[in-house]
Amino acid sequence: MKGLLSVAIAAGLWGTTALAEVTVNSVMQSGLRILDPVITTTFITRYHGFMIYDTLIAQDAALEPRPQMADWTVSEDGRRYTFRLRDGLKFHDGAEVTSADVVSSIRRWGQKDAGGQVIFERTEALETPDARTIVWTLRRPMPSMLAILSKQSSLPLFIMPARVAATPADQAITDYTGSGPFKLVTSEFRPGVSVTYEKFADYQPRPEPADGLAGGKVVNVDRVKWINMPDIQTAVGAISSGEIDYIEQMPVDLLPLVEGDPNVIVENRANSEMQIMARMNFIHPPFDNPLIRQAALEAVSQAPVLAAIVGDERYYRTCGAVLGCDTPYGSEAESASLTEGSGLKKAKALLKDAGYDGTPVVFLAPTDNASLATQPVTVAQMLRNAGFTVELQSMDWQTLVSRRASQAAPRDGGWNMFVTNWMVIDIANPITNAMLNGNGSDAWFGWPNDAVIEALKANFTDTEALEDRRKIGAQIQSHALDNVLEIPLGQYTLPQARRATITEMIDAPTPVFWNLHKAE
Repeated sequence: MKGLLSVAIAAGLWGTTALAEVTVNSVMQSGLRILDPVITTTFITRYHGFMIYDTLIAQDAALEPRPQMADWTVSEDGRRYTFRLRDGLKFHDGAEVTSADVVSSIRRWGQKDAGGQVIFERTEALETPDARTIVWTLRRPMPSMLAILSKQSSLPLFIMPARVAATPADQAITDYTGSGPFKLVTSEFRPGVSVTYEKFADYQPRPEPADGLAGGKVVNVDRVKWINMPDIQTAVGAISSGEIDYIEQMPVDLLPLVEGDPNVIVENRANSEMQIMARMNFIHPPFDNPLIRQAALEAVSQAPVLAAIVGDERYYRTCGAVLGCDTPYGSEAESASLTEGSGLKKAKALLKDAGYDGTPVVFLAPTDNASLATQPVTVAQMLRNAGFTVELQSMDWQTLVSRRASQAAPRDGGWNMFVTNWMVIDIANPITNAMLNGNGSDAWFGWPNDAVIEALKANFTDTEALEDRRKIGAQIQSHALDNVLEIPLGQYTLPQARRATITEMIDAPTPVFWNLHKAE
């Protein structure tokens, strides 16, 4: 391990900053390659977004909307939202943040985000009467408006300069001028290897204390470095020796290496339970055939997947709800084959009825992400057991997230299937659950064209009463599994680990680096 660390130091990953500087060295779940938080839903790019961008409004610890860059008022008829930017907002190039920057950011985000798309379907006007005011008028009231604008996942509404937000939403930005409490050190960015952020001295925090991702974003360190270590055991050794300060995801089987060490604190972040799911490509054989998608769902059992990734039953549970278990709208209806593993015989029958011809399933499998490496291997074997031909293709996670955007045929660089994880808070609301987006080429990767799910979501959007929303949630569950918009694979948690010298770290689903202190 020491040898690897020496290589890292020699490569400049540990930095050469002055001794007086306070730097937090962290190992996140994945290396960072994609710097545009609008074109991908990967967690690591989202985390990067929270480092360098601020948000219009934000969620507190209870996941309730709070003012951040702006406060707001709502008209009595519930159709007009007026946002007022606060004083002192600046971009990293020194320019003031204006309402034009905000509207440009909103429009780009709204092309990609599932919730944003719903809002824009109901938008009558989005105006900037002056440099600090944004007036957003809807055709009819939308109870979820502020919840969508403040959400911390999967695509948060980050505010960029208008010139950057003018970039087409399907093209990656190349200007990383941010609005948040940290600046990207572009000269030290090594894609997939390391990334460095430094405190933005001109950032003006809100006056109230930090509360979840809302409140004052006060930065108490000079720099934060994310260092990619594909060998997680090396990272665990490094946190024990004090060479790194934070590991975002600790594999459960390695917990005995740090448990009992008074210098390392292992803990679960609030609301950080994850749901695993398999996603299919709807536009290419064999999963353009709904019978074959149903065969795949019947073939898969959650228990082996969860055991392979987590191993310790204290950290996982089966759950067949596409909106998550223990959530306001979650239902496990029609998921018995997933949670009980009883569907193999039916899977074989469905494949026969569908006339499956052995078309290979090109299954993308990341090898460098501890929370995603085992699931494809386990699921692929269950598919083979049912009679599928499976071609498991290994790659790093960042390559996978680039390739999954390709709509090419699988034999030409496309794909048929991959597995991903979402925080349960990401998928608990059908409006913002990207897996339930059924608008074809504008949908999340896989691109289902599903008018029924869109109609159900529209009904949900216009419904306010909780019991009525729960009924619609049950309808969404049935439709999503019948048409296999995803295959739920269960829920689990992975704790984080930090050196005891790191204190006052905000307990939020998204790990953030403001507010915390690092003692020498």
